[in-house]
Amino acid sequence: MPTDPGCKVDTAVERYGLGSADPAYESIDDGLLARWTGADGRTPMGYRSLAEWFNKRLLKQVYDDHGRDSLGARVDSDYEALRGDDDLLREEMVESLQSDGIDAERVRESMVSYGTMRTHLRDCLDGDKDPQTADTEWERESIEMAREVAREKTQRALSSLETKGQIDGIESSNVEVQIQLSCESCPTRVPFEVAVERGYVCEQHDQTHATSD
Repeated sequence: MPTDPGCKVDTAVERYGLGSADPAYESIDDGLLARWTGADGRTPMGYRSLAEWFNKRLLKQVYDDHGRDSLGARVDSDYEALRGDDDLLREEMVESLQSDGIDAERVRESMVSYGTMRTHLRDCLDGDKDPQTADTEWERESIEMAREVAREKTQRALSSLETKGQIDGIESSNVEVQIQLSCESCPTRVPFEVAVERGYVCEQHDQTHATSD
């Protein structure tokens, strides 16, 4: 696949040895394309979600190279601290990374934006999406962004509770946020992904679905 020598994604892949950093695919580029297009039965991911996924793989690789613990939710929580809006939390994370010999600012600068990821997928990798998938991408991205904001705020709140001694095990746990849709006429409730895949929330009370049958 053609690559752009000035592409920030390619630069990060080469600098941090991320070529084989995707555990599910032979190369990280293969994994990015598959996740973007929804190959292998996956739910298609948007540019923003893919950029975050890539950045976390980068951070995990840096941790592994420097012998820093990367198990559980450590990478997720550290990433949020490093990229979040809390200046004090970010400064503390930078100091923590530096104590392990990691150039935190260089790592931050190497991380990519969703715009850079878009360019890499479309231009560097000549990626293409089914038009129907592409047309609905902004809706999926909006929901994914809302989910990530909720997860981030929950993670911060839980970390604070752990610091106060009100809950244990947060650092080794994962926060999952699921968007569910419920029927107005009955107790039926389904995950957003399921509703989108089958085209309705409740078969019994969905008039459009019933008419089309």
